[in-house]
Amino acid sequence: MKLYFIGHDYKYAAEQMLLTLFPDRRPEYPELPASQGEDALCLSLHKGAVWATATARLVLDGRLYTARRRCRTAELTGGLATDRACQRILKLAFYQAGTQALGSQPPWGALTGVRPVKIPTKAILGGKTEAEAHTLLKQEYFVSPDRAQLAMDCAKASLNLDRSLQPDEVSLYVGIPFCPTRCAYCSFISADTRRSLKLVSPYLDGLLQEVEQAGLGLKEAGKTIRSLYVGGGTPTTLSADQLDLLLTAMEAHLPLSRCAEYTVEAGRPDTITRDKLEVLNRHNIGRISINPQTLENHVLEAIGRQHTAGDIAAANTLAREIGFDCINMDLIAGLPRDSFEGFRRSLEGVLAMAPENITVHTLALKKGSRLMEEKGSIPSGDEVARMLAFSNDTLRAAGYLPYYLYRQKYMSGSLENVGWAKPGRENIYNICMMEELHSVLSLGAGGVTKLVDRNTGAIRRISNPKFPYEYMEQLPQILEQKRKLWVQD
Repeated sequence: MKLYFIGHDYKYAAEQMLLTLFPDRRPEYPELPASQGEDALCLSLHKGAVWATATARLVLDGRLYTARRRCRTAELTGGLATDRACQRILKLAFYQAGTQALGSQPPWGALTGVRPVKIPTKAILGGKTEAEAHTLLKQEYFVSPDRAQLAMDCAKASLNLDRSLQPDEVSLYVGIPFCPTRCAYCSFISADTRRSLKLVSPYLDGLLQEVEQAGLGLKEAGKTIRSLYVGGGTPTTLSADQLDLLLTAMEAHLPLSRCAEYTVEAGRPDTITRDKLEVLNRHNIGRISINPQTLENHVLEAIGRQHTAGDIAAANTLAREIGFDCINMDLIAGLPRDSFEGFRRSLEGVLAMAPENITVHTLALKKGSRLMEEKGSIPSGDEVARMLAFSNDTLRAAGYLPYYLYRQKYMSGSLENVGWAKPGRENIYNICMMEELHSVLSLGAGGVTKLVDRNTGAIRRISNPKFPYEYMEQLPQILEQKRKLWVQD
């Protein structure tokens, strides 16, 4: 779609709304004006003495749609505050013109960001009641009633946890960027061990050094770890001996005396063995993930998984036998060759295994994934919406509550990912990481450390190299950085 701006240059705001309303169209910025009746958007901003006004003029299929939104000029106090206020009214004007043209509204209304829960939590922390925050979502941002309720439930979980966090606490993420095979939908920084087995051992050696230096830096700064998460990739791609080596080093070097939660993603059942689970259990890992994504065997085959639904059930039984009492299972709505009935069977099958946490993801077609190039038979956005509605109703009826959620670009139906938990089984790390409640230190390839100032909300991001070989090449600089990280905090 051709985009024209008058009085501003907020391209990102316009592009976000374009992606939400018209996901199949890409932004164009032509030098010449649009011809009469040509599809285009003109988005203008005028700052007057009292009001700043955003106007959207959208031509679509030869018809003109217009909308205006405004805020008080007094809100434009400079810097980030001005940018946020201007972008908000520009996006809302575009949204109202666009939904007039479409004749429908997306489930998350005019919200375009990754973290919709931040809106009600910020409102409540600013003095609004829960009812007022709920109304804000529906009336100001046009969020549908069911999504507004999801956001409010997750806001309550976030606020409850936030009240318990102490100034010296951080969370820690440790990345194992290896998997037995690469799934068709995956865009994470993970290496297929069939091709990169020789990288695993030297990578682990480097990671152990980073763990030691990070521990020294944390202790010198007087920091302690509240929650610890070992993710990937698939951490149980490591052998039992390698897992034992890593976990032993973490216990030796990290300040874990007040760690309330210790998660390791066991992930794929084709990496789960008795000896690996026994290692995790000996190290007092309190929560593991066994992630089916689907229980439909033909869908598992379509996404490149080399296991069956029966393998998932066997891994769950083994984990319970060994003594794990907190298990997370992931499902993805919208996988290729899946259907509403297939998703329903998968969710009901997962519920029969009674995990304490269930995370329902919506398929996102991400750059770097095989599905971005080989879309195959992916369910429609409407069918995916049925899957999400079914999961919402079914999980609530089974006693699960939503506790964190986030959105991504290129999601089927412009929907969301939601973590559900039995009461009292909410994952601390997931909330802290997604809602950016406190600092999260990330170790390993692809890790992004976020240093959060809890007083101002300011965030400083520090990224490790993305790929294992780059990580190992730059290890000396990474180790120095981790030791001195908190000196700058």
